[in-house]
Amino acid sequence: MKINLKDDLINYFESGCKKNLSIGVENEKFLFDLKSNKRANYEQIKNILIYLKKFGWIEINENSNIIGLSKNGQSITLEPGNQIELAGALCKNIHEVCSESFTFQEQLNEAVEKYSLKTLSVGYDPITDLNDVPNNPKKRYNIMTEEMPKNGELSLHMMYQTCGTQINLDYSSESDFKKKFKVISFLTPLTIALFANSALKNNKPSGFLSYRSKVWQSTSRGGLPKFFLEDMTFEKYCDFALNFPLLFIYKNNKYLPPNGKRLLDIANEDTTNLDDLKLHLSTIFTELRLKSYIELRSIDACEWDCHCAAPAFFTGIIYENLDEIYDLIKNWKINDILNAYSGSHTKGLKTEIDSKSILYWSKIILKMAKDGLKKRNFLNKKGNDETVYLKNVEHILINGRTKAEDALKNYK
Repeated sequence: MKINLKDDLINYFESGCKKNLSIGVENEKFLFDLKSNKRANYEQIKNILIYLKKFGWIEINENSNIIGLSKNGQSITLEPGNQIELAGALCKNIHEVCSESFTFQEQLNEAVEKYSLKTLSVGYDPITDLNDVPNNPKKRYNIMTEEMPKNGELSLHMMYQTCGTQINLDYSSESDFKKKFKVISFLTPLTIALFANSALKNNKPSGFLSYRSKVWQSTSRGGLPKFFLEDMTFEKYCDFALNFPLLFIYKNNKYLPPNGKRLLDIANEDTTNLDDLKLHLSTIFTELRLKSYIELRSIDACEWDCHCAAPAFFTGIIYENLDEIYDLIKNWKINDILNAYSGSHTKGLKTEIDSKSILYWSKIILKMAKDGLKKRNFLNKKGNDETVYLKNVEHILINGRTKAEDALKNYK
């Protein structure tokens, strides 16, 4: 059935307006062979996925190849370099987010121990050269490997060498979306600096605190577009997406070269449908993006001590103290934000916005996050509210030193 691209896409964004707001978190990890210290190849990954089926996970196949698992609204997927990702279910609070992550990590630990592998959660592979990274038979990655380097010099590093944490947040109306999108856009430099955890590359310091962010800022289809920092609407984002070049064309179960086409250019084809729109939205690799929820994508992956910190931090400010955080950032200048964005992966907490350091701003915003989480008053079995997950952020701000700087200190 032929669709009206613009109307259907705006309707899709409007369908995201919800009364009951959920939290979705996606976390990526590297897997390494214990003996060789090399990245796990597809055959090893396949063993892990098959083993995880004993915990009730169901196979996701492409042709005859297992490429992921699903269960109860959660999914396990493979990234291009065999990074493994848990896309969590919709959760009501950070206790649920952390619980599902912990359960998955326990299952994964059992699997990797059986097959002599180990996991590592950092923003960028600190050991492996790009040329030595294995791949997998997931079909879309073949054409992405061909297309992505054409417009971004570090695009393949993004695909094969990075791991991140993504936070998916709901909105209740278009006006609520506009405010949340602006806050998340403005806080992108702070997010990069505060959660920097990728200072090493090829077994030595990279010169960056978040080399992952450096890579993503040099990636095709990525970055922080200037108009993201202006007042956004569903229609403006729709026009942006419809005019954004296609990464590939998916037709008859095949991924075909885009040949410079946009979604608008294939709009008259009878086979174009809402699934094509959704697939296209997932190939826009900006620091945040819109689907039927907002995806915050500028966070380095990290180990268990900080695993739930960023989701808790943003849940507290975005869901409970939105007006207060909006009032704090609304007078920041756009060019100031963009300058901070381009320097935050190097300068970290010393990066300045509005003549104040990100360390200064983070302390103020942390208080907002704590107040917000206290207001939510979600308690775990021990009687702790969600502020318990902010300890890692508190530690960083008290010491004035990020995870990346700790790694550099240990390296020396």
